[in-house]
Amino acid sequence: MDEANVVFEKTGLSAVEVRAHPGLLRQAIYNLVDNAVKYGASGGVISLSINAEGASVRITVADQGPGIDERDRSRLFERFYRVDKARSRETGGTGLGLAIVKHIALAHGGSVRLEPESRKGAAFTFELPRS
Repeated sequence: MDEANVVFEKTGLSAVEVRAHPGLLRQAIYNLVDNAVKYGASGGVISLSINAEGASVRITVADQGPGIDERDRSRLFERFYRVDKARSRETGGTGLGLAIVKHIALAHGGSVRLEPESRKGAAFTFELPRS
């Protein structure tokens, strides 16, 4: 097993109720965190933020990795799409993780998006309706 040297931080709400299949919600969050660990900077911070606004709950996972090039952004949620094919041997994966997250979000009446980069790294927001 490869080990990653990262720091996790959590901000926002400690609890909020959403109507979602527990296993699918767990899988979506796992996929987002797994990507942050794989592609984030070694020794960097991975943040998990949970916020509720109006009728929505937003879960954002952010890393301090190299970020995602503008030309790759429109294809990130396609099945089997990998930003850097050469990394597949190093990090593993099939290019399905973000496609699965998108499918889970849509199945629950929600969405997932890559936030515009304001600093180094990538931030993905998974949004679901509140219960």
